[in-house]
Amino acid sequence: MSELKIARTQSRCVSNGSVRQIKTGASAPIFYFGYDARMQFQAIIPAPFGKLGIRCSDADLLGIEFLSARVNELPPASLMAREICRQLQAYLTHADFEIDLPFELDGTHHQCKVWQAMLAIPAGQTRSYGELAAQIGSSARAVGQACGSNPVPIVIPCHRVVGKSGLGGFMKHAEGDALDIKRWLLAHERR
Repeated sequence: MSELKIARTQSRCVSNGSVRQIKTGASAPIFYFGYDARMQFQAIIPAPFGKLGIRCSDADLLGIEFLSARVNELPPASLMAREICRQLQAYLTHADFEIDLPFELDGTHHQCKVWQAMLAIPAGQTRSYGELAAQIGSSARAVGQACGSNPVPIVIPCHRVVGKSGLGGFMKHAEGDALDIKRWLLAHERR
């Protein structure tokens, strides 16, 4: 399966007030900048495990949230929202689809390092929290916390990070619907 390629535009990472550039697997920098969690969704699309709520600006993906299947769908409110929906739906249909979206995120220096490391995990493969921690010089617990703070799951594949002897958590949960979503995503990429 192919490697995830993200944001081919010049970017920056905002962490504790300082700005630094980072590279992705496509040798492209990524911007990390924040959005307000109270911001309205620009689209809500169906997924095999419920719905996905999309937050974006006119130029960048800002956030993805896993929502209940009971939430009403919302058609894309902009061209960017339409493109994000198109790419996410293509991935949900074909796990080898390469998502290529510009995005902006806000994170600490450590979160940016973890999110960057997750981008390098190919579809269909996993890394343990400990392996990722060793790679970036951190602890497994801190990596898990950064995974749980990922505002663009699926695009930054936090579902590919697992426990040393099990599934681990997902979306800051250790059981329930969140782990069912993680199981579905991992199985989808292994088909």
